[in-house]
Amino acid sequence: MKKFQGADFCGFDTLLSEEEVMVRDSIREWVDAEVIPVVDKHFQEDTFHMPWKDQLAEIGVLGAGLTGHGGGGMSSVCTGLIYQELERGDSGIRSFASVINGLVIYPINEYGSEEQKEKWLPRLVNGEAIGCYGLTEPDFGSNPGGMLTRAEKTADGWVLNGTKRWITNGSISDIAVVFAKTKEGIRAFLVETDREGFTAPLIKEKWSLRASVTSEIIMEDCVVPEGSLMPGSDLGLKTALSCLNQARYGIAWGAIGSMMACYDEGLNYVMARTQFKGKPLAGHQLVQKKLSNILTEITKAQFMTLQVGRLKDQGLANYAHISMIKRNNCYWALRIARMVRDMLGASGITHEYQAGRHMLNFESVKTYEGAHDIHHLILGDYITGIPAYE
Repeated sequence: MKKFQGADFCGFDTLLSEEEVMVRDSIREWVDAEVIPVVDKHFQEDTFHMPWKDQLAEIGVLGAGLTGHGGGGMSSVCTGLIYQELERGDSGIRSFASVINGLVIYPINEYGSEEQKEKWLPRLVNGEAIGCYGLTEPDFGSNPGGMLTRAEKTADGWVLNGTKRWITNGSISDIAVVFAKTKEGIRAFLVETDREGFTAPLIKEKWSLRASVTSEIIMEDCVVPEGSLMPGSDLGLKTALSCLNQARYGIAWGAIGSMMACYDEGLNYVMARTQFKGKPLAGHQLVQKKLSNILTEITKAQFMTLQVGRLKDQGLANYAHISMIKRNNCYWALRIARMVRDMLGASGITHEYQAGRHMLNFESVKTYEGAHDIHHLILGDYITGIPAYE
């Protein structure tokens, strides 16, 4: 198998530290060895490769950005480069990791009690436990504030009732961060998935993110103790959105990995494939136009995303910066996958090539953690000060 070299047209690597290059290259080698040889099998079979869980813990992906509790304490740029390489393999494995890191470890560390942190953070970091995040509901995606899930206070704790949908890792999780409406507003709860009244049925027959577990969460009179309430979640919906910000940042980096994987595959194909008197496809004008457009968009995404990562490490990145890179990078990852699928001709619809798998995955990635059009509105609100959501 040819060693993957990435796409670096304007000296992107010269802006990275030795540590950042080392982290990226170590994950790149692991993806080449452990993900790419088996991921298409799992995509076809609609399964998640469970050995990845322990391997991700061993190579420091889980809890990479967490300081303390066994975490790696890595910078935002380092964690972004990790997600880039994971998504170069497949969106499913990046989703698994970024949900645990951005949507479970992050809120526990930021909004959880000391007891919750001590109990769950080390277990999540070492791969002993898997987590999921319950915000989206069947009828409330882009408008999470309309959620129907309720938490009723009792003498001993809380009773949860409601349904969450499109939950990555749901059916294989040990712990769920669940948002529910209380009399005091929206709060977050840390719910063990083995509690009575808690079920997480698989969502089947997907044609996207098939190497990832996607589930519902159904809570029917699910009783949890007072200690399940995350005490710092009294910011209401802002708590949930701060977590989504972490996940969106990782997705933006991951999209670059998908772009690079498709570009590498398309370039190799058109250089080797000949048509019309033995001339390589790469020698034709329309193909060169596609290649130049793809490389330009990868390069633009790299520098914009790196700058937001640097700002994030300085505490200067805001939600609008992250909305911009999530929206842009996912949009172009999907368009590039489609362009490369087209360049591959009929071969592009087969599992021998990966562009089609990336294309199908990014129909989901472009939608979740804020749909493409919602990010337009987030940016528009930031620019004008006029919310246009309703």
